[in-house]
Amino acid sequence: MAEKPMAPRIRFKGFTDPWEQRKLGELASFGGGHTPSMADKRNYEDGDVPWVTSQDVKSNYLESTTTMITEKGASELTLFPAGALVMVTRSGILRHTLPVAELRKQATVNQDIRVILPYDSLSGDWLLQFLIAHGTGILRRCGKTGTTVESIDFQGIKRTVIPTPSLPEQKVIGALFLCLDELITLHQRKYDKLAQLKKALLDKMFPKTGESAPEIRFKGFTDPWEQRKLGELTHRITRKNENSESDLPLTISAQYGLVDQRAYFNSQVASHDMSGYYLLQKGEFAYNKSTSGDSPWGAVKRLTDYEKGCLSTLYICFGLDSADPDFLVTYYETDRWHHEVQLIAAEGARNHGLLNITPSDFFETKLTLSISSIEQRWIGALFQRLDSLITLHQRKLDLLNNVKKSLLEGMFV
Repeated sequence: MAEKPMAPRIRFKGFTDPWEQRKLGELASFGGGHTPSMADKRNYEDGDVPWVTSQDVKSNYLESTTTMITEKGASELTLFPAGALVMVTRSGILRHTLPVAELRKQATVNQDIRVILPYDSLSGDWLLQFLIAHGTGILRRCGKTGTTVESIDFQGIKRTVIPTPSLPEQKVIGALFLCLDELITLHQRKYDKLAQLKKALLDKMFPKTGESAPEIRFKGFTDPWEQRKLGELTHRITRKNENSESDLPLTISAQYGLVDQRAYFNSQVASHDMSGYYLLQKGEFAYNKSTSGDSPWGAVKRLTDYEKGCLSTLYICFGLDSADPDFLVTYYETDRWHHEVQLIAAEGARNHGLLNITPSDFFETKLTLSISSIEQRWIGALFQRLDSLITLHQRKLDLLNNVKKSLLEGMFV
């Protein structure tokens, strides 16, 4: 029985020829580098020559490097042209990822990087996407075991057989992914700028510890902010899910808020009998005393995505009596409340990342807030709008990345 011609599942119209199998070593030349002497400051001081290390290869296109070297340092290295591909061959990241990128400007490299310079018969844009699509398989075949630091056998990379289309087909495939990558980069930058704006506004629109007014305010508001105990603004919720009103187990994510535990952990950690759990209703708040890198003093979140759900009694739950709910949500995204929690947790030991804080102590913590309900509402509305914009760009990013993933799977053999 004749072999089926080698071709991808998705192709541009007009291309029908089967892809040919070629070894990478037949399609490109290769290079490398090393580290100029660190003891000689003349190799680094006021340098303007890009020098690529494994820490720099974090995206598909390399625009700049962390370290620049001088002409003297570069004199003992090869200066590779823009368009060359750089691949990390020695780094802990090779446990799970094969970092590869296209140089956007001339650069030198260190000993942990190998450079691929495609011949005229091979499109660098196409090869970049091929290596991204097949990164996991390449690591599986060429990864070295038993070494102190993860590395790959670059001679094995050279022997890698690549199903290769004609150069015109390579170019249109490469151009498609280049356009897609530029769209992804554009939305990533918009997302990053919005996230940075939010971080800056959180810092400027809430008074720092010991102060009574924020640095930035809406026009017309001049009164000092005042301290209130959380217990003066809220009431504790201890209602139980006794009649099994809800079968939704909730957990708090510092990033996503109160979420479905089954989807978040890909399993249910909570007991299947949740009659003894707290029953939280939409609009109510919960404090998770568990600490993490993002939440060194736990996290306070409001239930917004579900009508009701169940929470472990380790959580401290509460409803709002006064103060704007969106304002309070935003307040707990700042670090302004950390000092108060730190004071009541200072005497209690952390137990496996769980702060030793009683509900009565938690409700005694003081919040600094505007006495104007209008100012609170405007601040809350501003950050809600900002969150909506951030979420919109995150969804666009997710969609574009999913499109790229599908095309990588369908357009390469």
